[in-house]
Amino acid sequence: MLIDTVAWVRIEGGRILCARPRGKDVFYIPGGKREGAESDLETLVREIREELTVRIDPETVAHAGTYEAGGPGLPDGAVVRMACYTAEFTGELKASSEIEDVAWFSYADRDRVPPVDQQLFDDLKDAGDLV
Repeated sequence: MLIDTVAWVRIEGGRILCARPRGKDVFYIPGGKREGAESDLETLVREIREELTVRIDPETVAHAGTYEAGGPGLPDGAVVRMACYTAEFTGELKASSEIEDVAWFSYADRDRVPPVDQQLFDDLKDAGDLV
C-alpha cells in the first residue's frame, strides 16, 4: 500500500515549518494526499491553502526531493511517499481549522516528525539548510 503525498518545504532562519493536525500528537511537513487525478502542483497549492491559509506561487515551485518510508501507526507494508517542493507564497502563515499548531523546527526536533519527514531533515541538515 502506497500513501502518495506532497509536502511544502519552507525554511526560514535554518528552521523548517511543521504543522500538527487537530487530534494528532505528531508534527508533519505541511501538505497532504492528492485527490483524484491532481498533479503534484495542484495538490500542493490546495493542501497549503487549506492548512495554512496562504497561496503558493506556482511559478516558484521547485522539486526538493522525494522520500519513502514506513512507520508506526501505518498498516503493515504501507509506505508513505512524500514529494517535497519549495515555493514562495503570499498571505499570512497561520493554522487553519484543520491544523492545531504550527512550529519552526530545527534538526534537534527531528524525533518529533514521522520517519519519512526525518529523511528530509537529514538531507536538509547535510546540505547546511537546517540548523
